[in-house]
This record gives sequence, C-alpha cells and structure tokens, in this order.
Amino acid sequence: MSDSAPQGVLVCDKAQGLTSHGVVSRIRRWYGTRKVGHAGTLDPMATGVLVLGLGRGTKLLGYITGVSKTYLATIRLGSATPTDDADSEPDRFADPAVLAAVGTADIEAGVAALTGDIDQVPSAVSAIKVDGRRSYARVRAGEEVELKARRVQISKFTIRDMRFAAAEGHIDVDVEVDCSSGTYVRALARDLGGRLGVHGHLTALRRTRVGAFDIADAVTIPADLDTDAPRMLSLAEVARTLLPTVHVDAAEAKALMQGKIITSTQVSGEASNAPGTEGRETRSPESGEVAVISGDELVSIAEMRADGGLKSLTAFAIDLA
Repeated sequence: MSDSAPQGVLVCDKAQGLTSHGVVSRIRRWYGTRKVGHAGTLDPMATGVLVLGLGRGTKLLGYITGVSKTYLATIRLGSATPTDDADSEPDRFADPAVLAAVGTADIEAGVAALTGDIDQVPSAVSAIKVDGRRSYARVRAGEEVELKARRVQISKFTIRDMRFAAAEGHIDVDVEVDCSSGTYVRALARDLGGRLGVHGHLTALRRTRVGAFDIADAVTIPADLDTDAPRMLSLAEVARTLLPTVHVDAAEAKALMQGKIITSTQVSGEASNAPGTEGRETRSPESGEVAVISGDELVSIAEMRADGGLKSLTAFAIDLA
C-alpha cells in the first residue's frame, strides 16, 4: 500500500444499546483513523453483525449494503409499541379473549403468509426519508407518517420456539428470518400480530449474517480500546465474496489505473452472498462488474465489456511503482 492508514473491512458484533454511529466512533478511536463507515444500520436494541469499512474499504460498502441478511428475533404477540420494538413502551393491547384463542396453528399460518415475496410497509419510526426528512424525525415531531409498501423477499421465516402466556397478556415467538435488504423484521412482528388480531412487536433482535459475513467471524469491541486492534479483512478478500474476480499482472493493473481499457478473459469466481460458498468455477461474463486483483491487491472494480475489455469504475489506489 502507498500509505499506512488502516484499509479493509471489519465485521463487528454490535452490543445492545449502542447505536451504529456509536460503533463507528469507537472503531475510529481503536484504529486511529477518521475514515470509517458501516454497511447498514442496526437499531440500538439490536445486536449482531455490523460490517464496517475503513479507509478504501468504505468504497466496498455500497456492494455490501444490498446483500441478504439473517436474523434471530423474539416476537411478542399481545401488545404493540410506537416503534414496533422494545425501544418504546406498549401502548395497544390485545383483547384477552382473542389472545387466549390464538394457537400454534394460527401462528404457523400467520408466519407462512408472511414468507416469500411480500409487500411490506416499513415501520414509521425508521430512517426512510419522506420529502427530505427522516421518517422517525417526523414521527417524533408529532407528524402522522404513512410510508408506502415496498416489495421485499422473506426467503426463510422459521419458528424456533413458542411460549404461551396468554394469562399474562402475551405469547412469545422465537423466529429465524432470512430476508432481502430493506426488510424490517419489526414490521414482520407488527404484521404477524395484525394478522392474528392481537398486535405484535419485537423484544429481541440479533443479526447473525450479512451476505457472506457471519456472526462467528465477528469481533466484539472491548470496553478498553487500549488493546491491540484485530486484523481486518483485506480489500481483495472482501471483493472476492461480492463480485466475480479478474486477475491481472502488474503492467495490466497499471494501465487500468491510468484509465486505459485492457483485455482480460481470465475471470474466476461466481461470487455469492450466501454463506458456505466454496470453490468457484472459472467463467468469462459477457458484461457486468468484476473485482480486478493483482497479486493480493484489489486494483479496481471494473466493467467487463461484451468484447472482453475491462474499464475501471472504482479505483483502489495501490502502489504500482
């Protein structure tokens, strides 16, 4: 590298009660750098995988933001909150007789109806912008906000456990959810409760996967930031999980960084955002974005043209001297 500033991607296990911005602030102090960003906010109540980019790693965050995600969650049926989760107090409650009548089959049917490609209305207390202002800011200012439904994919919505306590005013349902980017798990809790006529909200949420980045590989941020900062994933390692890969020599890399179009047909890898993807077949796409790597360095995100030409789209300024 041509500079000594930290460059790479770090997978963190966010603690409960900490904002995503708070994580960024701690990582800045831990690694001694200002250039830190994250790929997708986690609410303060939530824990789990938060992917951060440092230095030129921030250029890869846009490719990570849109990948699928996995969550473990607890849905409490029987009450609703203004935020659809435990960050606010319940303000609507189910009729005790209606709640007592809800059984296992009813909950399973409600979950099945919310699986697949669905139209979901995001939670009003969310970061979605409405006429230039965050929805949550409008709600907190006392405004009525109605967000439009959008298509999301719930590829897995599995019940792991159910605890019936209707006499105490609730039923807790532990679930695992695989979903597309832009899905609100707390909206799933709200909508499940709505389908059953008993209200619902989240009491726990843990993100266990973001694309190929798993909680098993996540770093816990210590209270004492005087400890040595752990190794990050290199730009090349991360790029290989996101895009097909083209390997070039030093001369080709230099030409590409100078804005020239080069020809290369050795494209390896069918990148996948699913965990557990191993061994990738060599292929030559007709077009599309690819990660260009020279040695162990990420040179560029480039466009692979139909004629086999490569043109740099996003350069990662490495020392090519």
